[in-house]
Amino acid sequence: MSARFTYQEAFANCLEYFNGDELAANVVVTKYLLTDDHGNYLEKSPDEMHRRIASELARIEQKYPNPMSEDEIYGLLKDFKYVVPQGSPMSGIGNRERIQSLSNCFVIPAPEDSYGGILKTDQELVQIAKRRGGVGFDLSTIRPRGMTTANAARTTDGIEVFMDRFSNSCREVAQGGRRGALMLTISVHHPQIRDFIKIKRDLTRVTGANISVRVTDEFMNAVKSEEQVELRWPVDSSDPKVRKLDNAGEIWHEIIDGAHASAEPGVLFWDTATTMTPSDSYSHVGFGSVSTNPCGEIILSPYDSCRLMLLNLTSFVNDAFTTAASFNYQQFNEIAEKTQRLMDDMIDLEIEQVDKILQKIESDPESDSAKKIEKDLWTNVREVALGGRRTGLGVTGLGDALAMIGLRYGSEDSIIEVEKIYKSLAVSAYKSSCILAGERGPFGVYDESAEVGNPFIQRIYEESPEVAKLASENGRRNIALTTTAPAG
Repeated sequence: MSARFTYQEAFANCLEYFNGDELAANVVVTKYLLTDDHGNYLEKSPDEMHRRIASELARIEQKYPNPMSEDEIYGLLKDFKYVVPQGSPMSGIGNRERIQSLSNCFVIPAPEDSYGGILKTDQELVQIAKRRGGVGFDLSTIRPRGMTTANAARTTDGIEVFMDRFSNSCREVAQGGRRGALMLTISVHHPQIRDFIKIKRDLTRVTGANISVRVTDEFMNAVKSEEQVELRWPVDSSDPKVRKLDNAGEIWHEIIDGAHASAEPGVLFWDTATTMTPSDSYSHVGFGSVSTNPCGEIILSPYDSCRLMLLNLTSFVNDAFTTAASFNYQQFNEIAEKTQRLMDDMIDLEIEQVDKILQKIESDPESDSAKKIEKDLWTNVREVALGGRRTGLGVTGLGDALAMIGLRYGSEDSIIEVEKIYKSLAVSAYKSSCILAGERGPFGVYDESAEVGNPFIQRIYEESPEVAKLASENGRRNIALTTTAPAG
C-alpha cells in the first residue's frame, strides 16, 4: 500500500520546497498532488509529482525509436527548472485515482439553432467540465431576438437567455475546488452584437464565462473608413434571412468601453487568426477553427483539444543581472526540441485517458440514450486528437528573463529579443515535429499539398531550410504546435 499523508504533512513539505512561499505551496497541494477518495495525499511534494510525470512520459517514449529515459525527462521537470506542464497534465498524468482528461482546452461545435441543439451543446459543456477541461464555443448560429419560431413560443428570445444558461451550467460543475472555465464567442456581424457586448455590464449576468467578439477584416475596414457594416444572420450566409446596416465605429467604441469597464469582451481578430493557423489549412477535413478556449490563446476546430507545456525562460539566462548577461539560445533550442517530443507523448497519454472515460461511460448504469451525447463527445475528441495530434508548447517567465538580461519590458530592444525567442521556439518545435514524423509517422490527416501557401508554415520554412527539407521528407507529426497560455 502506498504511503498516505495528511494535508498538513503535504503542505509542510511543499512550504519547505518553495522556501516559505505559502501561495505556491497551497496551489500545488490543493490542485496538483494526488489524493485518494478519502482526501489522503499520495504525494507530499512537487518532486514526487515530477517523478510520476516523468515515469509516464518515459513509458510512452519506450514505444518509439530513440526513446528518452525517465531520468532525462525528470531532469527537465525537476524544480520546475526547464519544463512546466500546465494544470490538467500535472494533476492527471499517472493519476490512478481519478478519470479525467489531460487536455487544458477544448472547443465544441456551435449550437444548432434549436432547443435540441442548444441543450446538446449545454450537455457537452458539462461533460467536458466534469473531466477538468475548459471549453469554448461560438454563438453566432443562434438566431437573433424576435425572429419567428415554429413552436409555441412563436418568437425567439435571442442569445442572452442562452448565454445565461451556458454560464450557469459552467458554474454548476465543481472541479475539485476549482470552477469550470468557459468562453462564449460571437461574430461581430451577428444582429445582436451590441447586446452581446453589453451583457456583462450587469455584474450579475454571465458570471461563469468569458466572452469575446470575432472581429473580421470587413468590420475593421468599415471602422477605419467610418462606414456602416452589415449585420446579418446567418452570419456566413450569402443570402441571410436578417440583414441590416449599423455604424461600425459605434460598435467598435462599445467594445472598447466594455473592455475598459468590465475587462470584456475580448477581441479575436478572426481573419488574421484563421489565416495564420496551420490547422486551418485542413478546414476541408474538419479542422477549420470555430472558436477559442476560455483564455483565448488558442483557436480550435470542433472537438479539438490541447494540452499545454511551457519552457521556463529564466533558466536559459547566463550571468543574470550582470553586464555579461545573455540568453542561451543553443540550450533553449535543444530543450525545446526535446519538449516537443514530450508534448507528442502527452497525446498518447490523453488517448489512454479518453479510452478510460469511454470505458467508464459504458459501465455507468444509465440507459444508452442517456449516455449517448457523452459517449459521442469523447469518441469525437479521440478521433480529432489522433487526426491532428495538436500540441500547445509555450513559454513562461518572459518578463523576468528580459529583466535578467537587462532589457526593459516593452522597449524596442525587448521586442526584438522576444521576436527572436519566439522564432527559436517555433523553429525548434517544428524541427522536432518533422523528426518525430520520420520516427513515428505524420499526424492522421497530414497532406503536404493542403499546406501550400500557408503564411505561418512558409515563414518557418524560410527561416529554416533544414525544417523545410525535413518536412518534405517526413511530413510533420503535429497539425499545430505552439501557443502562449496566460501563465503567471
